[in-house]
Amino acid sequence: MDADMIVIGAGLAGLQCARRAQRSGHSVIVLDAEDAVGGRVRTDHVDGFLCDRGFQLLNPAYPSVRQWIDTSALELQTFGFGVVVRSGQDTTTLAHPIRYPHYALGTLRSELTSMSELVALARWLAPTLLRPSTALRQARDQTLRASFDAAGLTGRLRHDVLDTFLSGVLADSSGDGSANYARLLLRFFALAAPGLPHDGMQALPEQMAATLAEPVRLLTAARDLQETSDGVQVATDNGTIQARAAVVAVGSQDVSGLTNLSTPVTRGLTTWWFRAPERPQAGPFLMVDASRPGGGPAGPIWHTAVVSEAAPSYAPTGQHLVQATTLLDQPDGFASEGEVRRDLERLYQAPTQDWEVLFHHVVPHALPAQPPPLKNRHPKWPGSRILVTGDHRGTGSIDGAIISGDRAARVVMDFLTP
Repeated sequence: MDADMIVIGAGLAGLQCARRAQRSGHSVIVLDAEDAVGGRVRTDHVDGFLCDRGFQLLNPAYPSVRQWIDTSALELQTFGFGVVVRSGQDTTTLAHPIRYPHYALGTLRSELTSMSELVALARWLAPTLLRPSTALRQARDQTLRASFDAAGLTGRLRHDVLDTFLSGVLADSSGDGSANYARLLLRFFALAAPGLPHDGMQALPEQMAATLAEPVRLLTAARDLQETSDGVQVATDNGTIQARAAVVAVGSQDVSGLTNLSTPVTRGLTTWWFRAPERPQAGPFLMVDASRPGGGPAGPIWHTAVVSEAAPSYAPTGQHLVQATTLLDQPDGFASEGEVRRDLERLYQAPTQDWEVLFHHVVPHALPAQPPPLKNRHPKWPGSRILVTGDHRGTGSIDGAIISGDRAARVVMDFLTP
């Protein structure tokens, strides 16, 4: 045997699985087909700019991050506790009134935050804030749309802010996702401001990989995975590797290529990254669009941000980095560069013809679908010595990916222990 365990995939789930098994004294080999660790959590560098593959944020309130990640070493740069809402020619900044007292009066007087809507939001969210996050998995669940209706959350706060914000976070504008999962995410947003590592989101998986005794074997795709009489055998372009068990932690779209499991349903998005010569006026907040009659975006962009305002390390000194995200479940999800530029010009009320495209990332499998009910999903055995894990076996988030990997390691270690 070459190792006790082979982990296929060096995303967050695979890396945490390997770390947990290694700490327990097991030998582990990690394979990945790409040229760097991270899976979907990757960062491209160009001319001093950092452009993550799909706009992502790291929330230090995630239980897995608090327990297993050294966030101080990542030097998180946080976004503001709030959101800018574009509605026609006007913008409204809704921000935490204590953290941002200069926005307090405007936030409380806004037509977006009527007293009846705030009461309805409290009715919808407050129980989540007062109970442990684990309790949400036992609570009755329904679709996000139905839960808003049941709480009486039917006005502009919902249609102009929450629907659009959560659609961008979940890469799902249908309203058919789990209400309890949306509550769980907002609970974490309430507990801590999410941010970006100084060196980009890829610094997170790189920190995790640095603790492994054997470096990840990059550019080593698993071509075939078979069980043997006493273990597993993985065929790669560089030869065959044998171990007592294997954990498949590849992207959800690749699960069926190595196992007999079907491909999980996923949601997709695209992210445009622009160099802006002049500083757009938005502050360290995410901007959502509520210019369509009845709520929602009037163009292809569901959210945008001047990322360098919140994370200065993402752009050279004196320059500005803007991201814009579209959703692939929308007809204009594959909007052209010209359409995206025109939408940004409307959103920021500034000319964009001099903005330079740095990257356009298309991420068709950004997140697994998260239909109700939210429940504790565990790694799955498609064979006697092969286990499948990943955020599709947990929740579609950084937290879900890391926890799913840790669970997989514990399950396999129990199996390997006589």
